[in-house]
Amino acid sequence: MIESTSQKEQIKEQIGFLFEEELMQEIYQVGKIKKIPADSILVDNGDEILHIPFVIDGSVKISRDKDDSELLLYYIESGDTCTMTLQCSVTGSVSEVRATALEDSEVLLIPVMYMENWMNKYPSWRRYILESYHSRMLELMETVDAIAFMRLDERLEKYLTDQAKLTGSLEIHHTHQQIAEDLHSSRVVISRLLKQLEQKGRIQLYRNRIVLGSI
Repeated sequence: MIESTSQKEQIKEQIGFLFEEELMQEIYQVGKIKKIPADSILVDNGDEILHIPFVIDGSVKISRDKDDSELLLYYIESGDTCTMTLQCSVTGSVSEVRATALEDSEVLLIPVMYMENWMNKYPSWRRYILESYHSRMLELMETVDAIAFMRLDERLEKYLTDQAKLTGSLEIHHTHQQIAEDLHSSRVVISRLLKQLEQKGRIQLYRNRIVLGSI
């Protein structure tokens, strides 16, 4: 149960405009807030899905892990939920993705038992879920297009700008290995491409930190 007035106001600011007041009251009754430190895993492959997550503050990376290799699928940020998690809650299957906090984040957790009931009871909830599916599908198609049609250097530049937009900062606190894993490449190749961007004056490289310039 959400009892803190400040937490209720924070939730209302992020998703209150999406739902009826009656539904918001139910969310306060059954939901709970969880703080997730940066780089911590919220949901991992094979986990049973017990809650539907809404990002209230921060941002979360959704990726797929297989054979010790990770593929970035999409990001969710304030006001968003994870469509893959929704799908698992509907089918009763375990998670097939990993959700990792990009920064210190706060997530609103709703027990999955309310998913179907609210779909039938609240038009705003049903509309939100369907729109979430649509948005995530477009992002997945964009990911596929990037892998299939963009050069790695172009994908790297897009990755850096996306990270900056998500965190609201020109400083990206990722190692070259982390970026390589997100882009399904090798650390050596990513380091070389980052060095080329630095030589062009478009970024500055530091230990475990990248500062964007003119990208």
